Amino acid sequence: MRKVAIVGIGHSRFGRRAEVDIAELAFESIKAAMEDAGVEKRDVENVTLGSAGGWYEESLPAVVVNEYAGFHNLPTMRVEAACASGSAAVRSAYLSIASGESEVALAVGLEKMTEVDTLTSVELMGRAGSYLWEFENYGMTFPAYYALYAVAHMDRFGTTQEDLARIAIKAHHYASLNPLAQFQKEITLEKAMNSQMVSWPLKLYDACPITDGSAAVVLASEETAKKLSDTPVWIKGMGVSSDSANLSKRDDYVGLGATVDAARKAYAISRTSPQDFDVATCHDCFTIAELMAYEDLGFCAKGEGKNMIREGQTEIGGKIPVNVDGGLKAKGHPVGATGVSMMVEVSKQLRGEAGPRQVPLKKGNGLVHNVGGTGHYCYVTVLSRSA
Repeated sequence: MRKVAIVGIGHSRFGRRAEVDIAELAFESIKAAMEDAGVEKRDVENVTLGSAGGWYEESLPAVVVNEYAGFHNLPTMRVEAACASGSAAVRSAYLSIASGESEVALAVGLEKMTEVDTLTSVELMGRAGSYLWEFENYGMTFPAYYALYAVAHMDRFGTTQEDLARIAIKAHHYASLNPLAQFQKEITLEKAMNSQMVSWPLKLYDACPITDGSAAVVLASEETAKKLSDTPVWIKGMGVSSDSANLSKRDDYVGLGATVDAARKAYAISRTSPQDFDVATCHDCFTIAELMAYEDLGFCAKGEGKNMIREGQTEIGGKIPVNVDGGLKAKGHPVGATGVSMMVEVSKQLRGEAGPRQVPLKKGNGLVHNVGGTGHYCYVTVLSRSA
């Protein structure tokens, strides 16, 4: 397998984007990524689009996006892994280069979720669990799924609603420093704690928003990457795993088994450990999801995630800064775009280009953790400044 690097990054503004269709929205990040890499359309040999779909009108989005971007007769496909669709797209592009099929490939993440009303969007997400058992029989939606995890974690380890609220406060603080984030204002503990209850114990500010957005990365082989970029970001390892679609078949509700397994694989492939990272993006569709990720990824022992929040260990200057772009919680969560957006953020950090959100670089490694569904899928990617 050949070495592969990210040599170009692009990112649209996240939020409600009624002024563009999906092709125009995707092109915003595609154009930026190609300009950043210094490549032309003729240089790209493979395009993979990550998009869960269902919210917008096009059923064949990869073809529509490619045509609008001016790519013709290229190998292309749309991949789906729920909220991890973006990471699945990066993996597909990565494999096309690592295998020797391509020298330059493009991974695009895209979702336009505001094309439908909120209730329809909530239903679409709810159907992403075990449809017949959980959604049809019990009316489960995603806030309810993650509320189960929150209740279990609080009961076993003494985690509190205030701990979760502080994760939201952190997210909104860093989003206020990110001009591409959906939410640009900080929030107080009082505002978070007094917000509307959604599914006990999760409140409004414990949940990510419904979002439109896109992100793109240009990947290249080692030889080509060194020609294109002075600051390539190397993909050192990708761990992928999955778990049961039916939560009643899970062993417990205080973590995601797919994350633990995917992280173990990524660390083994990249020859890293949880202590080797300067920065991480973790899948925080709900605040409890970020807290569980600290533990599942090995940043702390099981049950100690609350202490990382209380002690500021996941803020810039702490043990391992997490989601300093605002995360899904405040940057926004356009489902298919999220995994690629995470790659963009960690690449920007490792290139030293994150401005007021820049973390100190001591080890030169970053981690991307992207979950699909309620742990149905998980992708953990190790990125590095060194090949």
